[in-house]
Amino acid sequence: MASVSYHISNLLEKMTSNDKDFRFMATNDLMTELQKDSIKLDDDSEKKVVRMLLKLLEDKNGEVQNLAVKCLGPLVSKVKEFQVETIVDTLCSNMLSDKEQLRDISSIGLKTVINELPPASSPLAANICKRITGRLTSAISKQEDVSVKLEALDILGDLLSRFGGLLLNFHASILEALLPQLTSARMAVRKRAILALGQLVMSCCASLFQKLMDHLLEQLTNNTNVSYTRTFIQCIGAICRHAGHRIGQHLERILPLTISFSKVEGDDELREYCIQAFESFVRRCPKEVSPHILTIIELCLEYLCYDPNYNYDDADEDDDENAMDADNLDDDDEGESDDEYSDDDDMSWKVRRASAKCLQATMGTRHEMLSDFYKTVSPALVARFKEREENVKSDIFQAFITLLKQTRPAHTAFVDPDAMDQEEGPVSMLRQQIPDIVKAVHRQMKEKSIKTRQGCFALLTELIHVVPGSLNNHIAALVPGVQFSLGDKNSSSNMKIDTLAFLNCLMCNHTPHVFHNHIKVLISHVVSAVGDPFYKITSEALLVTQTMIQVIRPLDCEVSFDFTPYVMDLYSCTLTRLRAADIDQEVKERAISCMSQIIANLGDHLTSELNVCLPIFLERLKNEITRLTTVKALTLIASSPLKLDISSILNNGMPILASFLRKNHRALKLSTLACLNILIINYGEHVTETMINGVLVEMPPLISETDLHISQLSLTLLTSLARILPKSMLKIKPDILSQILNLIRSPLLQGGALDAMLEFFKTLVSTSTPGMTYADLLRCLTEPVYNPTEATQPPSAQYAVHKQAFHSVAKCVAVLTINTASESAGVVTQFITDIKNPKSSDSVKLFALLSIGEIGKHVDMSKQTGLQTVLINCFSLPSEEVKSAASFALGNVSVGNLPLYLPFVLQEIESQPKRQYLLLHSLKEIITCQSKSSVTGLQEYVASIWAMLFKHCECPEEGTRNVVAECLGKLTLIDPVTLLPKLKDFLTSPSAFTRSTVVTAVKYTISDQPQPIDPLLKSCIGDFLKTMEDTDLNVRRVSLVTFNSAAHNKPSLVRDLLDEILPNLYNETNVRKELIREVEMGPFKHTVDDGLDIRKAAFECMYTLLDSCLNRVDIFEFLNHVEEGLKDHYDIKMLTYLMLVRLSSLCPHAMLQRLDRLIEPLRTTCTTKVKANSVKQEFEKQDELKRSAMRAVVALLAMPDSDKNPMLNEFVTQIRGSPEMSTIFDGIQKDNSGPGGDTFMDTS
Repeated sequence: MASVSYHISNLLEKMTSNDKDFRFMATNDLMTELQKDSIKLDDDSEKKVVRMLLKLLEDKNGEVQNLAVKCLGPLVSKVKEFQVETIVDTLCSNMLSDKEQLRDISSIGLKTVINELPPASSPLAANICKRITGRLTSAISKQEDVSVKLEALDILGDLLSRFGGLLLNFHASILEALLPQLTSARMAVRKRAILALGQLVMSCCASLFQKLMDHLLEQLTNNTNVSYTRTFIQCIGAICRHAGHRIGQHLERILPLTISFSKVEGDDELREYCIQAFESFVRRCPKEVSPHILTIIELCLEYLCYDPNYNYDDADEDDDENAMDADNLDDDDEGESDDEYSDDDDMSWKVRRASAKCLQATMGTRHEMLSDFYKTVSPALVARFKEREENVKSDIFQAFITLLKQTRPAHTAFVDPDAMDQEEGPVSMLRQQIPDIVKAVHRQMKEKSIKTRQGCFALLTELIHVVPGSLNNHIAALVPGVQFSLGDKNSSSNMKIDTLAFLNCLMCNHTPHVFHNHIKVLISHVVSAVGDPFYKITSEALLVTQTMIQVIRPLDCEVSFDFTPYVMDLYSCTLTRLRAADIDQEVKERAISCMSQIIANLGDHLTSELNVCLPIFLERLKNEITRLTTVKALTLIASSPLKLDISSILNNGMPILASFLRKNHRALKLSTLACLNILIINYGEHVTETMINGVLVEMPPLISETDLHISQLSLTLLTSLARILPKSMLKIKPDILSQILNLIRSPLLQGGALDAMLEFFKTLVSTSTPGMTYADLLRCLTEPVYNPTEATQPPSAQYAVHKQAFHSVAKCVAVLTINTASESAGVVTQFITDIKNPKSSDSVKLFALLSIGEIGKHVDMSKQTGLQTVLINCFSLPSEEVKSAASFALGNVSVGNLPLYLPFVLQEIESQPKRQYLLLHSLKEIITCQSKSSVTGLQEYVASIWAMLFKHCECPEEGTRNVVAECLGKLTLIDPVTLLPKLKDFLTSPSAFTRSTVVTAVKYTISDQPQPIDPLLKSCIGDFLKTMEDTDLNVRRVSLVTFNSAAHNKPSLVRDLLDEILPNLYNETNVRKELIREVEMGPFKHTVDDGLDIRKAAFECMYTLLDSCLNRVDIFEFLNHVEEGLKDHYDIKMLTYLMLVRLSSLCPHAMLQRLDRLIEPLRTTCTTKVKANSVKQEFEKQDELKRSAMRAVVALLAMPDSDKNPMLNEFVTQIRGSPEMSTIFDGIQKDNSGPGGDTFMDTS
């Protein structure tokens, strides 16, 4: 402390020197000291430093003054509150000084202090803000000097922006001071007053906001002065931009006035402000502006063409390059046109620009009007691509790009396979307009203006993304523009990069043959760009080269184009970049990828060059930076159908690739496994035993449940080895095989990894490798089940392996048995014996049943006499798992021979009511297998199964009815044309059980993949969902569940029905008192809410709609029900908190409008205390509720401008004031700041 004080004293002494350089250096050193976190000043040093810096603000040297101001920032956080008050008081007094330089430097000082004050929650910030505010409002109200007034308004705006919530007591006086400034004689004062008002309305109370709006509307109605009217319109626009959620209720009074002012003749400035106000209304008040949206569009379309000083018809439409070039000689200042076309006073371009921006806002926020936009707005925008003013033209392009982006379906959490169907209207309208768009853009692509050309390429790129392949017939019109931008010496680097990126996009999304006539002119420019000294141009050019190679010689289709003249040019330019070691990393990687494409597609014309370039790949493979890209490149080369001779690099390359399998780099392992696999498949004859051994040594650690994807690729590689080089399988014992057997017993094995495992065993058994014959492998697989050890079955485990592992092992046994037909009968007989044996453990029976089921699905078991009886008898065993396996086995065995077994199953269902549930599960297995296969043998039995299932719709057990529903749903998939109408007929059944079963059945017909039933389902799903109005509670609940399934898996089925469905859905979110009853449990009374399940189902549907159909939902009506859910039961609160998190990111503007109504329920949850004598579960539930509520609060705080809401700020202060809540809150904020902060619910 003493040494710091001494050092500071020395600096302060130097600051009094007469030499300005001494003063400057001393102040600079003080700045450095103050920026150190460790510095601590004693009271005396604080006082001296503050006094000296305030004195230096009046220094004669400007540089010293500037440094002194900069020191104030870090000083604020290093001194006590009293000293900050001194600084602020002095700066405020200096602002009123007669010296202009001191006033300026003091206002900069005040801004610096305000920006460096700690957050709003600290007492220092509150105290300092209150000291400054009174002085500022006084200066604004009473000061005659305009420059002082301007600085005071500027600082007040900064203060309100950061600490508006702390100044609630001053808001009224601030408003009183600001309102007269709107009619100041100086425009600069008015503009700054508008900015300050914009910051004020974000945090002021409702009554003050009402007062402000009343004042503005009164002044607009009186319209005493046109200049003032412009200001008031500007002010309303600014208020809407800053607090659109508050201005909505006043819009009906504002809009008619604004519309009438926009039509005033001869006042372009007023018109511009009106249109800017429309834009802010459209963006910030989407619901309230809806009735006026057509009027706004009409006005914008009219003023988009408003150019009274220029007659476009005079220009030659076909050849107007020179005229267009002249247009782009623009003024740097405001982008105003050259005098050749307009006077300096011409403001009409601003009206056109405001109109384009307003149309852009409208199209970006009104997805439901897309078809209307293509009828009216799109042609108008295309016609205005000829706009003479560069800035306006750029905004017109941006507006059209926004329209295209709206046309491209984009869903958040999933891809809807039918999304394009429901977009087809706008897309087909866009297709029809493409010739006009290309014609209009073609004229702009040779403009001198770089900004215009970049706009053209951005627009065309977006067009290609929306409708790939749409420019096939227009390539000839576009190539000259591309050629011009790549060959123009005046083109900037960014222009060339944008042109190359567009060319790449164009070639990737269109058929190769359409480019063949233009390859000659394009290749020279691309080759030249590859040699460009700027690395970003080179990188982009290499990417284009790679695509161009696939265009001139695609390997997946025949082309007649003669590509040979271009092979060496492309090869040479890429080889130069591939050889260079001292180039940018991105260029290195692109050169490797590009060369691999050249070799893969053109290698047969470069046979003499392979010995030159392939060794370079080997060098890049040894380099840690480029090895991953090189592995992918080698994979591409090895995959080539040209079957090139790459044996020269295999000897050295294979050991390097094998070594990559032990690296701790997942992406490298995955790519290496894929590369090795393709090398084995295509170049197996060149692979030596030594190479294979090097790979096999690295394999055991890769086969593990910790990474199933790597395990899958490893098994695929082993399968290829077994198929191509069967002798190599001798080396997989014991290490690799033991790892494979361990993986089979993992409960995590599923999907692609399990499929790869089955394929491996199928291939392995066919190699007849000694020690790995059918019998050997069967013994290895079944040993842990039949003879478990402590290593495979821990003492506490009920079964020999995990329940899920039984299925995996059974599938492996089945695949071995099916592919060794001679062994199948004996093995099945053994399994049947094991099932019959009363001494067999549950594990053995479970495994034997599952194996019989898996084998029986593919092999006819009719020769096994008495098999049905054996399986049926298992239904009586005590173990539920064994019974379920027997049901599975019976169903799958039936699939192998339907005529024999299916009648038996149907007969048993009729005659064995006690076994009905298990037998129905067997039937479900049969129907499921048949509905998935393209050839079904079930057709002749459909009628009898259908009749039998409907007999069991009346079963009082819900579990049985659910199985019946699944059977009905899957059966309908087999013959939807006949069965779906029949299913629909049962909706009128008097039985609620039947109605609920039918509606549930529909759920099982919906999947996330396209199916033949989809068009039929779309036409009648509305009838099934009308059961939301059913009198029976359970029918309404299952109807909601079915709707949820449709909305999640295939939104296109229900999107057009939302207007009818949503009122019923919302109706089910309400708490119904008639469904709440009291149940006596001994001396206690317990409340039961029978409506809870249906409310949960309704809120789950609402959550799903956020992801799939948000653009079809009235968000404010939606929020009404979310608000109610915040006060409901625990389960529903948890759902609504998740919804708040999603809504905060999806539609923040609407959330801001409702923020005040959302805070109170959240506060109630966070402050609720559990009774001291409650059970542990109650404490845990309440804790989880608090955490979820605070996650919602954190999400609300992340919305733009939410920190200006007084209620939210007050709630956050309350949270910060409670140690318990503050700890939870800080933890959640920390989690959210990391990757994957958003919380999502699985709706599948």
